[in-house]
Amino acid sequence: MIKDWLLLVGRVLVAVLFVPGGFSKMTHFATTVAHIAKSPLPLPTLMAAGAVVVEFGVGLAFLLGWKARWAALLLAVFTLAAGLLFHDFWASPEAQMAMQKVNFMKNLAIAGGLFFAYVFGPGRLSIDRG
Repeated sequence: MIKDWLLLVGRVLVAVLFVPGGFSKMTHFATTVAHIAKSPLPLPTLMAAGAVVVEFGVGLAFLLGWKARWAALLLAVFTLAAGLLFHDFWASPEAQMAMQKVNFMKNLAIAGGLFFAYVFGPGRLSIDRG
């Protein structure tokens, strides 16, 4: 039973990163689009909408444990892509390099935890119940 509670706590702690971030992107959509427009990604408005769906929508699904394995996998891939595209420490100015490297490594760690969630599932305290 402790395993299920720890899995719930883990989902909550991970969701705290994605759900408020997605909500912020949604409520400050023009700022999100402008930020993405500075990246190498095409179609910044579409990419911003996708980020909102993934962070807020998929983040909520992960939090609640609904289709949690797939949510974890999608969030992991999204997090790896965000790290590569937005925390490219290897191409950052020297003054920003250390902080970008820390953020990149955090993205790797978050993705690693999400891969664990994909493999082991959300636990019984979830909509999926397993």
